[in-house]
Amino acid sequence: MDSFAFIIHPINPKRDVARKYPLLGKALSEGQINFFSRFFPPVYLSEITGVTSVATGKEIKGWFLACPYTPQRMLQLPRHVVYNKIIQTGRMAERLGAKTLGLGAFTSVVGDAGITVAHALDIPVTNGDAYTVVVAVRSIEKAAQEMGIPIGSATAAVVGATGAIGRVCADMLAGVVGELYLIGKHQQPLDALAERIKDSHPNAILHTTTNIEALRKSKLILTVTSSLHAIIQPGHLQPGSVICDVARPRDVSAMVAASRNDVLVIDGGMVSVPGSVDFNFDFGFPSGMAYACMVETMALALEGRFEDYSLGKQINPAQVMEIGALADKHGFRLTGFRSFEREVSRDQIERVRQRSQPAHIYV
Repeated sequence: MDSFAFIIHPINPKRDVARKYPLLGKALSEGQINFFSRFFPPVYLSEITGVTSVATGKEIKGWFLACPYTPQRMLQLPRHVVYNKIIQTGRMAERLGAKTLGLGAFTSVVGDAGITVAHALDIPVTNGDAYTVVVAVRSIEKAAQEMGIPIGSATAAVVGATGAIGRVCADMLAGVVGELYLIGKHQQPLDALAERIKDSHPNAILHTTTNIEALRKSKLILTVTSSLHAIIQPGHLQPGSVICDVARPRDVSAMVAASRNDVLVIDGGMVSVPGSVDFNFDFGFPSGMAYACMVETMALALEGRFEDYSLGKQINPAQVMEIGALADKHGFRLTGFRSFEREVSRDQIERVRQRSQPAHIYV
């Protein structure tokens, strides 16, 4: 049976460590977990069963493995130390018999986004970015439809537009929205990106800015930075706006959920997996659902494409289209929305629409 492995790591230290080690998560402080994570070995979490293609009937199995570093430690430690721990985790996947390896969350973006790790391992590696782009764009389009926002005339924004995922998302959205704000840390790369997008979308109306306040002008927001802390606050958003937060850790502050019931925040990249899948581990999603980056690894295994795929900081647009088609073929589907770890119902979306009307304007 063909197989895969996927690496995850603690993002919210106490909560995520407690998923595997309840007593340890309770006993240690977040600071202690960050400190001791340098000395923890890679962790075997679970075997994944039941992933089955609707097109071919092929079934695969996989494993969840954990690199013990938190995002804070990955940024604090020397890069070669972080690479070595991810490679150690990858070698655990090789010993289990995995034929391909997916990198999740910060393991997929740290350093050169998987290139060094792939060179050190005997099995192919993907960072999942190509399918993450597919699902992010599909999510914002579907959410706009659910909210009754005509996407063709809407003003949209991509936060983290010059990043690996943000660049391709911006290019795809530029062809379908009315106006697009490209938001990032540095003006020159933003301007260069706008010029490249204009080459393929000459009629696109683009704005570039380093000021997050520009979000107040945007009805549709796709955010995908590598920030360790939330950067989008309640006052940045106009009533009735849709925010697709692809970043982990999140870009959208929890205060938005607490104080802005007139906006819709969705978690980017939640996909239903074909077959009677059992992850045998609670990573925070409902049964049978997975992050887009996980799906890229599974779709490649179902297709028998055991080769390095999404690697590095430059995403190939052709790969984005290809992996989208492969995932569709095998039965992976964008199914519903979640927001801050909770399912979003149609009734909730309708309430957001009602609250965003003029009588309910947020001050």
